[in-house]
Amino acid sequence: MSNLSIPGLVRNIQSFLTVSAVAAASALAPQSAQAAANGPPRPTVVLVHGAFADSASWNGVTASLLSQGFPVVAVANPLRSLRGDAAYVAGVVSSIAGDVVLVGHSYGGAVITNAANGKSNVKALVFVAAFAPEGGETALQLSGRFPGSTLGDALGAPVALADGGRDLYIQQAKFHLQFAADVSDRDARLMAAGQRPITEAALSEGSGTPAWKSIPSWFIHGDADRNIPPAAMRFMAQRAGSRRTEEVKGASHVVMTSHPAEVVRMIVEAAGADLAVTTR
Repeated sequence: MSNLSIPGLVRNIQSFLTVSAVAAASALAPQSAQAAANGPPRPTVVLVHGAFADSASWNGVTASLLSQGFPVVAVANPLRSLRGDAAYVAGVVSSIAGDVVLVGHSYGGAVITNAANGKSNVKALVFVAAFAPEGGETALQLSGRFPGSTLGDALGAPVALADGGRDLYIQQAKFHLQFAADVSDRDARLMAAGQRPITEAALSEGSGTPAWKSIPSWFIHGDADRNIPPAAMRFMAQRAGSRRTEEVKGASHVVMTSHPAEVVRMIVEAAGADLAVTTR
């Protein structure tokens, strides 16, 4: 039996995850080269899921982007701490040669807000039913800034962690209505069973300097979102100077799963736009 300490084991696991993410990004290089042969090189689209979801939530978006010649990396967001998650995603971005469009869903929006700082290859940010915090703001603060979120009542009993923290899950019986009301019952059950927990600390951690102040951004969300009130998302989009904001009628929090075509159109628009940087 190895006598490796718990901190040492955690460092080894983090190193393995980073190497795996970099390998995933590198594996897309041949496709990028093929797309370049047929026209101007397309930016790599990096998709970052949020709490209670996983990379599969982007499957419809990913399939469409790949069919159009875009290299895609759907990152496995650790959901452990905002600073740590942002550093992980920033490492993936740094491993990619060429331009990047960074896309975040829900808590993943807070992650890309921090991860894009100092990354000259990130040309656009796309917020999909996502948080776009100002410096010092937390996801919990933003979700409670306007009325309408019912997430608190849908959460199950927190799961205690060895480090003293707590993991949060949505109760499976309430997942469909709360998180994904506009997907099929079968798909919602699968999503509920496979949901990724987020630490309570990650949702309570203040953001750093927001990248949306210097990188052009786009916003899309549903008007039937029960996790983040639509009023909050309109507020964040306006504050960030969104190039375009779309509110999808009847869409739930997982607008990228239930309405992938609309999300893809916005990502493609961001990828091909005149991406002049403006400081806000």
